[in-house]
Order: sequence, then structure tokens, then C-alpha cells
Amino acid sequence: MPPPPPPTPTVTRAAGRQHSPLLRLIFCTLLALIVFFGAVVLIIWLTVHPRKFKYSIEQGSISGFNLTRNDRLTADFQFFVRANNPNRRTSVYYDKIDATVSYDDQVLSTASLPPFHQPRRNVTQLDLHLKAAEAALYGAVARDLRMERAAREIGVDLRIRANIRLKIGVFKIHRKLNVLCGPAIVPFNSSKGFERVYCEVDFDD
Repeated sequence: MPPPPPPTPTVTRAAGRQHSPLLRLIFCTLLALIVFFGAVVLIIWLTVHPRKFKYSIEQGSISGFNLTRNDRLTADFQFFVRANNPNRRTSVYYDKIDATVSYDDQVLSTASLPPFHQPRRNVTQLDLHLKAAEAALYGAVARDLRMERAAREIGVDLRIRANIRLKIGVFKIHRKLNVLCGPAIVPFNSSKGFERVYCEVDFDD
């Protein structure tokens, strides 16, 4: 009786290799989508080529100034800020806006503004009221403020920080806006006049 034939060898493929074409397809699809959307954003950005936003303080005043012997300041600051969006295809959503008045790097007052939308090629005037209520002064700040009070004008810095969205077509790009205006020479007597102050503008991701 002849011996039984040897068993037929079976080939077992790794499970990972069976799925490799599918994984490659998914990877290539994702890569293609990333490249496509990146190219679309780049083309839109190059086409729109947004111009820089421009900000300036048009008017500034101070009232109710009182600096106590224990170096506590009470004062009302008011600024009219001109916000210029010169872009034809970009509008701006201001979602959160905070303003700060400082003297010699010491904060005197802060305030928040309500959100608003600025259309394309639009100039908006921001009316900022910042009140210092018994603000404690340190170092030589109180002495210097008394000297400037005697000169009937004070040099302060105005800073505006905002969370914004740039709307370009159907796309919205989130940015953090930093605007620094100063020094702004604010007179105590409005009849003396106010000299316009142009601001520095910077964006963060």
C-alpha cells in the first residue's frame, strides 16, 4: 500500500497586508485633500492680498482727574479711535475687544467693548471710555503724573487687544489683533487741541 501523499502547503497572508491597499488609498485621499485645500487657501490669499488695517487716535481727553496723597488715581479717559479696513474682499468680525490705558508701563484703567462687524472698505469710529477708580500708583509714577498734571497734559499709551475673524469669501480666519497707540499727549483743556496718534498693528495666530 503506497504511503499517503504529503499535505498540500497552505500560504497564510498577514492580515495587515490584506488591508494595505485600503490604507494606502485612505492616506492618498487625505493627502490629496490637504494639498487641495491648502492650494485653495493660498490662491485666495494671493488673489485677495489683504492690506494692513489702520488705526489712529483722532481725539483724546481726560476729566475728573484726582491724585490723592496716598497715590490713588481717579480719572476718566476718553478716546475716539479710527479703525480703517481698506480691503475690498475682507471683512472683520471683532468677537472680543479689550482696551487698556497705561502710563510708564503701569496700567491705569481697562475697559471692554461690545463685539461688532466691520464691512469691507469701511471706516469705523470706536468710542472708548476708560475710568480709573482709585488706581494704586507705584514707584515714581505718582510723582511724574503730578508734574504732568501741572503742565496741563499727560502722555499715556492706549492698547487694544481683540479676537477677530477675517472673512474672505466663504473662509473665516481666526487671529488675535494687537494695536498699540502712543504716547498720546492728552490735554486737560479740550481747547488746547489733540494731535492725531497713529497706531502700530500686529497679528498673532
